[in-house]
Amino acid sequence: MSTITAPQVRAHKVRAGKDPLVMVTAYDAPSARMADEAGVDLILVGDSVAMVVLGYDDTLQVTVDDLAHHTAAVARAKPRPLIVADLPWMSYHVGVEDTVRNAATLVRAGAQAVKLEGGRKRVPHIEAIVDAEVPVCGHLGLTPQSMHQMGGFKVQGKTSEAALALVADAKSLAAAGCFAIVLEGIPDEVAKMITDSVDVPTIGIGAGVDCDGQVLVFHDVLGIEDRVAPKFVRRYAELKAAGVAGLEAFAADVRSRAFPSEAETYHLAEAESDALALYGGGSISG
Repeated sequence: MSTITAPQVRAHKVRAGKDPLVMVTAYDAPSARMADEAGVDLILVGDSVAMVVLGYDDTLQVTVDDLAHHTAAVARAKPRPLIVADLPWMSYHVGVEDTVRNAATLVRAGAQAVKLEGGRKRVPHIEAIVDAEVPVCGHLGLTPQSMHQMGGFKVQGKTSEAALALVADAKSLAAAGCFAIVLEGIPDEVAKMITDSVDVPTIGIGAGVDCDGQVLVFHDVLGIEDRVAPKFVRRYAELKAAGVAGLEAFAADVRSRAFPSEAETYHLAEAESDALALYGGGSISG
């Protein structure tokens, strides 16, 4: 099957009769292959790699080089889903030329599109990236790179004024050329208003069921990450518990010498073993 493209995603509105889009994060080749085999539509090489892979407390610590490294690993798996890479904090908050250059770094690493956070003030940067022939996915609502300005990870758009501002932002992003918009941490009524008001698909994360698709973090979906999760996370597996159990069993077998077994051990041919024994015996006696 052919790879999924940004124009195909752009045309993927539920009101046009399409099934909801499925997006998950992935940060390396094995997770990309798993997402591909599961049949997802988009892979996000997210700046969430900072917390779920690199051990940071927030997304602000990762760089363009970090994201390029992980994007390249995902791309080497040659997955069918569209590969979208996050532009990290301070990679598009400065000059437009630097923004385009940073987007190009991610594309050269294997991204087929980039994502950035923010509303109307990001329009010049989005237009410049699109003008450089790079598809752009927007991101509105709870934007983690703005956590300090927002006072933490808090639901956005909770007043009518804030909700209407998000609708206006979404229209601006669509007009600037975004092929899709992620909506994070907003009331479902607001997400529905936005989804109904734009011709590009919305992909929700903590934004209710009326979006044109949904995205979750790979480690959350599979239970690799088992710390306290946001309300919108649903775990579909418990791989950390299974993994810890497997490692405990391995450790117990090593300590009891049950591993490796005879079937897991290499042996010399009998003649070579006899020759080696003679050689060893002679060296010891001589």
